[in-house]
Amino acid sequence: MKKLYRSTKDTQFAGVLGGLSELYSIDVTLLRVLTVVSGFFTGGMVWLIYIVAAIVMPTDKELE
Repeated sequence: MKKLYRSTKDTQFAGVLGGLSELYSIDVTLLRVLTVVSGFFTGGMVWLIYIVAAIVMPTDKELE
């Protein structure tokens, strides 16, 4: 079973979207674009969720 984690290989800020892209086999660039665009439409709520996820989610090295 796959687990959700922050990626240390595919990271721009904290690796949250890199981990999500590996979990769901989605292109990380597409996730990044969708996150930025949805952040403007939700008043920044998505970015707040990203920050919380970056604090809470373990890295892939912590799961080994």
